[in-house]
Amino acid sequence: MSLEEEGICFHSDASDEDISRENTTDLNEIVSTPKIGMNFDSLDALFLHYKIYGRQEGFGVKKKTSRKSLNGKITFVCFSCSRARKSQPTKQNFLIPNPQMKTDCKARINATLFEDGKCKINYVVLEHNHCLSPHRSRFYTCNREISIGVQRRLELNDRAGVSVAKKFQTLVVEAGGHDKVPFLEKDCRNFVDKARRLRLGIGDAKAIHDYFMSMQAKNSSFFYMMDLDDDGRIKNVFWANSRSRALYEEFGDVVTFDTTYMTNKYDLPFAPFVGVNHHRHYILLGCGLLSNEDTNTFIWLFKTWLTCMNECAPIAIITDQDKAMKKAIEVVFPETRHRWCLWHILKKIPEKLRGYKFYEQIKNVLKNVVYDSLTKEEFEEKWGDFLNEFNLLENVWLNDLYEERHRWVPTFVIDTFWAGMSTTQRSESMNSFFDDYVNSKTSLKQFVEQYDLALRNKVEKENLANFQSFSTEILCVTHFEIEKQFQMIYTHSKFKELQHELTRKLYCNVSCKGEKDGAYYVTETLFIGDKQKEMGYNVQFNNETCEVKCACRLFEFKGIICRHALSVLIREHVKSVPEKYIVPRWRKDIKQCHTRIKVNYNEWSGSFETQRYDRL
Repeated sequence: MSLEEEGICFHSDASDEDISRENTTDLNEIVSTPKIGMNFDSLDALFLHYKIYGRQEGFGVKKKTSRKSLNGKITFVCFSCSRARKSQPTKQNFLIPNPQMKTDCKARINATLFEDGKCKINYVVLEHNHCLSPHRSRFYTCNREISIGVQRRLELNDRAGVSVAKKFQTLVVEAGGHDKVPFLEKDCRNFVDKARRLRLGIGDAKAIHDYFMSMQAKNSSFFYMMDLDDDGRIKNVFWANSRSRALYEEFGDVVTFDTTYMTNKYDLPFAPFVGVNHHRHYILLGCGLLSNEDTNTFIWLFKTWLTCMNECAPIAIITDQDKAMKKAIEVVFPETRHRWCLWHILKKIPEKLRGYKFYEQIKNVLKNVVYDSLTKEEFEEKWGDFLNEFNLLENVWLNDLYEERHRWVPTFVIDTFWAGMSTTQRSESMNSFFDDYVNSKTSLKQFVEQYDLALRNKVEKENLANFQSFSTEILCVTHFEIEKQFQMIYTHSKFKELQHELTRKLYCNVSCKGEKDGAYYVTETLFIGDKQKEMGYNVQFNNETCEVKCACRLFEFKGIICRHALSVLIREHVKSVPEKYIVPRWRKDIKQCHTRIKVNYNEWSGSFETQRYDRL
């Protein structure tokens, strides 16, 4: 039962008299001061009582902490003043501080919950460390609520083209003043913005449903799911055709995901799941249109996608630093390796560190620490020296990044196969691919039509790349047998990457550390602009199996054997690499299963009328 429907019943240990209130929904009602021993019929009733008390005294309230039993039921809860806890500054430029509300106020009530749902106050702190103002209580978030009736009126007026400002002024006049309205104009705007996201244009909902039905009729492997709100309106949509599902079976080990691409006039974020194929082309592994970007929405989307892909989670996923996305991944993909987009992190350096005196030096040293650390221990040492050198020990942004270093620092993630992707570049490339077909004024009805055209173009480009890898060959740049080995079996794009490693071998010098144990040290000369520097890598070689392992771990990360390992193999006169270094997902001589799937597109030329016309 909701707070608005449920009354409050309580009694104090100081008196045997029971006091009851029913339908306590008026926040202007006078309630008694919370005391130890008060009993309430439910947790909602307790919170409502404390909220009304806070309003009449002049402070806001919030839920601070709670504890659950082993069976998942709440057994303890703490409601506190909304100004509890200390402020955490987010801006690094202390000369332009933001206003802070937190004062570490200790005012609160603790309560114990029982098996029957009732609760009892067992601890009370009434004193505040800040001024109280009852006539300003209405500005606290907990006291700002828009009733269902007003929500309906706001949405109807928005459909009719009435501005939020005019409608809010009407409500103020009707209520008899701003202090009689339990919400702000800002709250009205937030509600209208959300309602617009949920509302589709004329024919949009039907167009999406008809499109999905027709695609599923042509191919039973077509998958779709629609998430509806309480009024039956579309909130979130997900779909994947049979080709995307087959692609996932072959190339679904590494996935990138981002929602930064707005595709339509309703600002519904386009949420594509993107991978790479054997040509390093970006491929669509399903996509959604979302009304929101909170944790629950992402959980719905990820679970839906997982169902579509036969409950087979990806090995690795790359996203930006979105907290809601991170929580959802932990819930739905607990075994999946989650990595943050490195590019998104580094592009925040100017915003977070520009206010420091030695900004240019800080930026360059930070990038060197990130990119040049070959081991975790080396990174830890360099990071500590970096913070001490520039007196950055108290920098909140850097400290937060360090706590999550296993999600973004290359040396912490390079032991996992990422198909060569270090950022969400693949997702952003997929977004740019759709730019030729949709824009900010595209309706959802138009989107589903243009979506087919975009995917058809993608399939044609893959077919052309398959043809080129099959019918042509890229000439070798060396006489090494290893290069010829990969020329015969790898697609053009991946063979070019191997050639790049072979040409970089020119700048590598191999020295033997121990002939018996196969330990080598490879020194590479790197050219950065007009400057050059040397980097050293330990390489381990097994003479019996011809297996080789380099400290740079390029093969583990990218699936391409590195120049350092090639240098050692060539020195040891190895003519062909072991089978383990030939990654099946890069081969051109394997028939890909997804190419056998005929994809039906929702087009006019496939209609019954068109076919009859062609026969005539």
